[in-house]
Amino acid sequence: MSLIKSFTLTAFAALLLSVPAFSQTSAIEGMVKDEQGKPLKDAVINFDRTDIKGHYTVKSDKKGHYGHYGLPLGTYDISCVVDGKTRDTAKGFRSGLGEPKVLNFDLHATAEQQQSLQKAAETGTLSKEQERGMSKEQKEAFDKQAKAREAQLAKNKALNDAFQTGKTALEAKQWDAAIESLTKASEMDAKQGAVWSALADAYVGKAQATPAEAAATYDKAFDAFKKALELSPTDAGLFNNYALALAKDKKIDDAKTNLAKAAELDPPGAGKYYYNLGALLVNSGQNDAATDTFKKAIELDPTYADAQYQYGVALSGRATTDAKGNVVAPPGAVEALQKYLELKPDGVNAQSAKDMITALGSTVSTSYVNPNAPKNTKAAPKKK
Repeated sequence: MSLIKSFTLTAFAALLLSVPAFSQTSAIEGMVKDEQGKPLKDAVINFDRTDIKGHYTVKSDKKGHYGHYGLPLGTYDISCVVDGKTRDTAKGFRSGLGEPKVLNFDLHATAEQQQSLQKAAETGTLSKEQERGMSKEQKEAFDKQAKAREAQLAKNKALNDAFQTGKTALEAKQWDAAIESLTKASEMDAKQGAVWSALADAYVGKAQATPAEAAATYDKAFDAFKKALELSPTDAGLFNNYALALAKDKKIDDAKTNLAKAAELDPPGAGKYYYNLGALLVNSGQNDAATDTFKKAIELDPTYADAQYQYGVALSGRATTDAKGNVVAPPGAVEALQKYLELKPDGVNAQSAKDMITALGSTVSTSYVNPNAPKNTKAAPKKK
């Protein structure tokens, strides 16, 4: 048994060294007006990233203002949707660091007016031609809007500063500082999913760093995850992160429920989600739960070689001996290891898989074919 246990204990050593990566974020905001030139509430603003796949959504408030202050830095196609219909689109809009970039949607203005007024909104000043074309009431309305925008910019800057300070602290694993800044950001604008997601990560980090306070801290993390998911209910990655946090707190059934939702939203990534959960469970000593999770991963993706290997490793820990002292392999262990060798005959775990198969009392198959080898299309010669 000691030989088999050594394989199990070393299987995830590399995973303990992995750390999360953080990307630079940016902000885009603007106003939405209806056909009468009035602020439009609940217009859906979609941000579809074009340089790397990504989709984000916010809604305009009762003043017609919208803003997303946690966007990954990149290029976006941004659309304004009203009552399920796309009313306007800005292609190739590039976000930037620093002050939020402005993109307004005026459903009444012509394309030329839109471009002209957009420039005026960005600078806060009107050209003489624009001013001449306005009535006294329109000019007063513009000046009022300019002052309101100035105040909103100040608020947005404070929000963005708090968010970025929190993210920097999160990267440095300064959990309390991160929680303080991100909580401040959430109080400024409770509709920013990126803020809630980062705050959840900060609470999870603190829970792991301070076991004595873990129970209460995990509860705060879960509340933050729930708020983030209310704002982004189709984000598979967010469901996955929530599931992993639940697993760290040994809430395995809840973790599986949320992982199933992630798999439903992102079928191609389903095997990977369960594999990651299995790795986490092994590292936290929950081997039985890990075995079930790896089994689920290969059910979803039978060609996931690494999941086959780890399932075989996990099962090998259940090996027994008979009355004669011979090792009795648990059902499925050798088959999973053989499947790994079939899928990755030259993989990094190939030798370990062969050794475990031998230790479990079986013979390693020698009929493997490299799946990357060119196929022989020539017909075999007929025997005479």
